[in-house]
Amino acid sequence: MNGGFDDREKAFETKFSRDQESEFKVVARRNKLLGLWAADKMGLSGDEANDYAMAVVKADFEEVGDDDVLRKVVGDLKDKGIEATEHLVRTEMDKLIGVARAQIEGEG
Repeated sequence: MNGGFDDREKAFETKFSRDQESEFKVVARRNKLLGLWAADKMGLSGDEANDYAMAVVKADFEEVGDDDVLRKVVGDLKDKGIEATEHLVRTEMDKLIGVARAQIEGEG
């Protein structure tokens, strides 16, 4: 008798898992795009820009939320003598999340 409920529950769990994986990919892509944006501001290109972008992606694993990425990018820009505020970087992050979501959805 519980077959229908169990099937619905399993389908919900599968969808939730897929949604979580998709959101993880979107945030990782956003962080990479943010890293490339910051790299450009710092005058990095090619492999250096890609390496920096990957370092931004890895920074997101330090703590839950975006604060770790925000701190890294703002700090790195300031270290290079580039005026950067949390507001500026967060605005770019907000803009890039939409770009990242469109790119990931386009891949699926």
